[in-house]
Amino acid sequence: MTAIKHALQRDIFTPNDERLLSIVNVCKAGKKKRNCFLCATVTTERPVQVNVVKVKKSDKGDFYKRQTAWALRDLAVVDAKDAIKESPEFDLHFDKVYKWVASSTVEKNTFISCIWKLNQRYLRKKIDFINVSSQLLEESVPSGENQSVAGGDEEAVDEYQELNAREEQDIEIMMEGCEYAISNAEAFAEKLSRELQVLDGANIQSIMASEKQVNILMKLLDEALKEVDQIELKLSSYEEMLQSVKEQMDQISESNHLIHLSNTNNVKLLSEIEFLVNHMDLAKGHIKALQEGDLTSSRGIEACTNAADALLQCMNVALRPGHDMLHAVKQQQQRFSDLREQFARRLASHLNSVFVQQGHDQSSTLAQHSVELTLPNHHPFHRDLLRYAKLMEWLKNTDYGKYEGLTKNYMDYLSRLYEREIKDFFEVAKIKMTGTTREGKKFATLPRKESAVKQETESLHGSSGKLTGSTSSLNKLSVQSSGNRRSQSSSLLDMGNMSASDLDVADRTKFDKIFEQVLSELEPLCLAEQDFISKFFKLQQHQSSSGTTNEAEEMDGGILSRLHTLCVPQTVSSEKDMIRQMMTKIFRCIEPELNNLIALGDKIDSFNSLYMLVKMSHHVWTAQNVDPASFLSTTLGNVLVTVKRNFDKCISNQMKQMDEVKISKKSKVGILPFVAEFEEFAALAESIFKNAERRGDLDKAYIKLIRAVFVSVEKVANESQKTPRDVVMMENFHHIFATLSRLKISCLEAEKKEAKQKYTDHLQSYVIYSLGQPLEKLNHFFEGVEARVAQGIREEEVSYQLAFNKQELRKVIKEYPGKEVKKGLDNLYKKVDKHLCEEENLLQVVWHSMQDEFIRQYKHFEGLIARCYPGSGITMEFTIQDILDYCSSIAQSH
Repeated sequence: MTAIKHALQRDIFTPNDERLLSIVNVCKAGKKKRNCFLCATVTTERPVQVNVVKVKKSDKGDFYKRQTAWALRDLAVVDAKDAIKESPEFDLHFDKVYKWVASSTVEKNTFISCIWKLNQRYLRKKIDFINVSSQLLEESVPSGENQSVAGGDEEAVDEYQELNAREEQDIEIMMEGCEYAISNAEAFAEKLSRELQVLDGANIQSIMASEKQVNILMKLLDEALKEVDQIELKLSSYEEMLQSVKEQMDQISESNHLIHLSNTNNVKLLSEIEFLVNHMDLAKGHIKALQEGDLTSSRGIEACTNAADALLQCMNVALRPGHDMLHAVKQQQQRFSDLREQFARRLASHLNSVFVQQGHDQSSTLAQHSVELTLPNHHPFHRDLLRYAKLMEWLKNTDYGKYEGLTKNYMDYLSRLYEREIKDFFEVAKIKMTGTTREGKKFATLPRKESAVKQETESLHGSSGKLTGSTSSLNKLSVQSSGNRRSQSSSLLDMGNMSASDLDVADRTKFDKIFEQVLSELEPLCLAEQDFISKFFKLQQHQSSSGTTNEAEEMDGGILSRLHTLCVPQTVSSEKDMIRQMMTKIFRCIEPELNNLIALGDKIDSFNSLYMLVKMSHHVWTAQNVDPASFLSTTLGNVLVTVKRNFDKCISNQMKQMDEVKISKKSKVGILPFVAEFEEFAALAESIFKNAERRGDLDKAYIKLIRAVFVSVEKVANESQKTPRDVVMMENFHHIFATLSRLKISCLEAEKKEAKQKYTDHLQSYVIYSLGQPLEKLNHFFEGVEARVAQGIREEEVSYQLAFNKQELRKVIKEYPGKEVKKGLDNLYKKVDKHLCEEENLLQVVWHSMQDEFIRQYKHFEGLIARCYPGSGITMEFTIQDILDYCSSIAQSH
């Protein structure tokens, strides 16, 4: 290590005017790299700079090169890792943390000790030495070369003091006066000694010469002391004289303090009086307005509103401490309280009268709205009452008891008024739906109107059979299926279709229009009333404490008496809850009336549930976009549940009717009634649900219905005795496929493909089964030929078999001349005609498929003759063209 140190000093640090003080052999922690050296150096020139230098051996040779240098003043922390246990690892914190592993703990300790000494000597800055033994920081660097470098040289440097400019100048002058000093130092020193002795003698003489002057100075000091004593005596006499003056000035100061205190108190008292007068004095005009103001005119209402606001400001003024103990303040507060009570009572009485008058005024206009399906407009009443909105806010803030009473009275009066209007409105709607008239009856008394509608609806609901076009069609089709003749069955089917398509369309359109008009009239009525309640009763600005009321409490007469105590709400969770509770009390009859109307529409025609579901869903969606928690949204949502339940019931009834269908055993089946009903239902539903919000409900119903139709068709086909199973399946699935293709219902694409596949399969099955083997003996002959070929006989050798020679083949062919073939095809056509129904018109399709199948068999026979009887010249007695002519003429003749 010593040789390395000398080499580094010689090659690296001496050229840079630096001295190497300590060295440690290290490598980076966690990495397998070549070792390097950390060196602690100082510069030889002043001011001294201390550095930590990283030296690394060059890759191209054995010489060392300087890689990185850090100034010691940039070192922040020296971490030795462990102060007790010896470890070669240590960290130096410069601009970042450098982790090192020394070759030995001795070198690490020596290097850290050197760093500590250099810091103490040159920098005097606070470098944190952590996990370093305290003994290591106190002890000197070990003896040797480091001692001589770090100790002796540095002490010598510390003893040296640089000469200042004046000292340098004096020495230069002295050297100029003694040129010989350079050549003879001893003579120069003797001269300096002699001059120093002369200078000392001169100093002693000067001191002795100044003794006389000292004596004179002492005498002057004694005289001065005497003068000081005389001055002190005079000052004492002056102090006694000033003591009396001080006492008089103290008395004057105390008097001035009392005067200032009195003035301050007067100013404060005046300020308090001005405060009370300015803030607790109500103008006479305001008092007169509160006591006698006109609450019927706009000007009087405005004056009362201003006076009420002024009174509220006087009552709510923040009194300063002690004001409430003044008798005058108590009297004024009592006067304000009396004024508030008097005006609140007068305001509440007036508004109650307005509520009652509103009920009478609206009742007088009911007759003109009874004939038309409209609800009375409450806008004028709301407009008049909104003039009192600020007074209601004042009443809410000052006398919550009366505000609560007014709210309850308003709900009581308005609930009775709206109940009469809404019940009469729904009565007119029911009459228009049923198409009945009320000749000779007047709208004067409500009980008579209710009883009339009740009788009409009961007579309508009392019948056991449903009035839907689909159900009546089903019943008629069921009746006509038991007939004996096809013409009678067709006429009944036509009558049923006329009932479903012509009679019901107008009624359903009429019902849809009336139901939409009912909802369109109810929505603005509820929204207008809710907007008025929030503005008039100021329910948008007040946030009440948490709490809930159950539905029973909302509907009884004491709803608001449990909502709040005086000015402190307790049981309503928010202002929206209070608005919704008031709306529920006022319009409590809307939901039952809507449910009754929906029940009536469902009794009239179960398909009306489709119209109601679409309309109600749209109105619920609109209401929820405005306010999902509003009364209108909640009520319509509850009614929508009932409508959806009726819709599901309608679908279930359709499926139940499919399952209960019975067919006649003596007449052919044709298009099943529930297949026609599904077509009617789908066409109606597609026209109703176009761009509707609840399209998903219809798609689910489609899936249920179509699967039930498929199952029921197969069930009827299996039970059919008059009509072949393949014909029932073919005709009905062709009808279903045609319906789905025409309506283009996206959710039933898979069912449409399935219906087409079933139709195709059963058409093919029926053709093969019905056609069978029209050339039976020829079929048996060629089956034998094919059997011989299958046994291994070559096709051209079959003609040598005794039972299948050319003579036998000609004999079989002669039994099937063209005339017999045509006769067989004509009988087949008549048989197919009896099986198929006229509605679906599949006769020509089936006949064409049979023609193709017959031609396929003919070509098969010709192929066998050509392969097994080559060169024989044997052919059938009719050709393919003959078959085409036979089929065409048979079809035209029928």
